[in-house]
Amino acid sequence: MEDTLFSVARQVVLVVGGSRGIGRALAEGFVARGAQVVIAGREPDTLERTAQEISTATKPVKPIACDVAKPKDIADLVSSTLSEFDHIDTLLSVAGVNKRMKAEDYTPEEYDWIMDINLRGSFLLAQTVGRHMLEREAGSIINVDSLNTYAPLTGVTPYAMSKAGVLMMTRALANEWGPRGVRVNSIAPGFFPTALSKKLWSQDKMREWATQNTPQRRLGDVKDLVGAAVFLASEAAAFVTGQTIRVDGGVTAGINWPIDL
Repeated sequence: MEDTLFSVARQVVLVVGGSRGIGRALAEGFVARGAQVVIAGREPDTLERTAQEISTATKPVKPIACDVAKPKDIADLVSSTLSEFDHIDTLLSVAGVNKRMKAEDYTPEEYDWIMDINLRGSFLLAQTVGRHMLEREAGSIINVDSLNTYAPLTGVTPYAMSKAGVLMMTRALANEWGPRGVRVNSIAPGFFPTALSKKLWSQDKMREWATQNTPQRRLGDVKDLVGAAVFLASEAAAFVTGQTIRVDGGVTAGINWPIDL
């Protein structure tokens, strides 16, 4: 008898920020496990290419262009998804941006750009999908948190602020929507090289520093995040809400001395 406890087969899963990096890896992971996946992002060409590359014969991936900084885009995305697939079982909210610089040098426009996508967009997306899930009295929302909500890194102050907001939003929505059947959790990655951060992690000193501060002594691979996401979307996490799972190789477990024991 097949054990379906961790199954996401036949779920309708919306991955926003799903065309590259972490979002793509999560989308591909759900496709491989039998889910019907919709990916959304700001670049139509990249979305189309990703959808073609991760689709299977039985589970074609649907790409829909969406900029979460634009409320109308979010409304159109959710409406289109529901029109074609009738419901949304799981929302993976991955879209995010960053700009690394000194705190005193950010312009108001740069600050707004980060906040509009990372925090405002995440809330409006959760709110729009959440309304549908509340009507069904079922659904799982999974936000992407950050190592910065454990301890902010230098040079990314607005990003850290936005992710702190996402963390509190996750808890607040879980508290408010729990009685109505909707679970809200988040995943906080540690040090993960992606296409957008490859310049940073190509530096030997950065890789050495991150490796030494990660108990498992390696940087993360985006595929390392799939298990946590599948768990949170599945029946196995039926009594899990308002939580952050830190997939970081142990970075937040403690501080390592730069000396041998």
